[in-house]
Amino acid sequence: MELVAGCYEQVLFGFAARPAESWTVVPVFTHHAHSASLSAVAVNNRYVVTGSRDETIQIYDMKKKIEHGALLQHNGTITCLEFYGTAHLLSGAEDGLICIWNTKRWECLKSIKAHKGHVTSLSIHPSGKLALSVGTDKTLRTWNLVEGRSAFIKNLKQNAHIIKWSPDGERYVTVITNKVDIYKLDTASITGTITTEKRISSLRFITDSILAIAGDDEIIRFYSCDSQKCLCEFKAHENRIKDIYSFEREGQHVIVTASSDGYIKMWNLDLNKIKDVPSLLCEVNTKARLTCLAVWLDQASEMKENSDKAATLSQANDDEKSSIVRKNKVCRTDKSDKTAKKKREVTPEKQKLEAPLQKKKKKQN
Repeated sequence: MELVAGCYEQVLFGFAARPAESWTVVPVFTHHAHSASLSAVAVNNRYVVTGSRDETIQIYDMKKKIEHGALLQHNGTITCLEFYGTAHLLSGAEDGLICIWNTKRWECLKSIKAHKGHVTSLSIHPSGKLALSVGTDKTLRTWNLVEGRSAFIKNLKQNAHIIKWSPDGERYVTVITNKVDIYKLDTASITGTITTEKRISSLRFITDSILAIAGDDEIIRFYSCDSQKCLCEFKAHENRIKDIYSFEREGQHVIVTASSDGYIKMWNLDLNKIKDVPSLLCEVNTKARLTCLAVWLDQASEMKENSDKAATLSQANDDEKSSIVRKNKVCRTDKSDKTAKKKREVTPEKQKLEAPLQKKKKKQN
């Protein structure tokens, strides 16, 4: 597996993480990805995509270790990126648009004017039928991804900057400054609220009912969605935590954190002893102000993840299977999309990602 992280210094870092008697993290590449700071990163089984304040989305083929091209549909900072499976990517930006991309040909299947202000966050339901988004127009919007249209609009009292589905899709959460509202899908009503002292910058579902929350106070807290009680808290970094990622490997639950202090850290979490502080597996200092983080899993882990997702989907009705895959048939681009075709074409340049040692030699020269 590889840890990938973006920073204010316009660099994308790649580190190979290897489990052994003790975990090791080895630099794989550093790449000057954009002409402005990185704001979002997402991964699937093959690609890593990064969004930036320079209004572009860069694509990297992690198997071939090359830069694959750029997507140029948005006019504004890219604020959120999320893959669904291997075939689709959703992107949101400060221009108020949500774009649906086919990852085979990297073409824009649908461009939706989602919010009157910025799109601040989006999340795809595990079934692929729905997506949620929040923006600076103080709305939470539900999207029907089968038809590519708005399904429901809920007015919020303030602007939310994070929205996230639970792994089972039974609930979702919104974050407004330092407050987390927990919603049930079947009623679309708030079932509980979690409040922290300082602003929340990142949030991750560890299980269907346990949330990891971090922000400006360098502390990670685990909360129960059912009772809204804090199960555990510990100081993870020396500066604000910008992003949290989690995954399971061979029965071991690992949490990865990235902070403005430049460190990426990996933690071992024992769910059976959730009240115990997670143990630090390893850490690496990037010496940069990190902004976003993701973990690109190797093929074995990806196969397990896909089999788990297939098992979950098989329990649903046949007509609910991966409906976003049918996007080619129901979400055709309109005439305005055709006129923008030249603009959104993937740039053909393919460059190898630079190795850290090569970069050091350049600086010395």
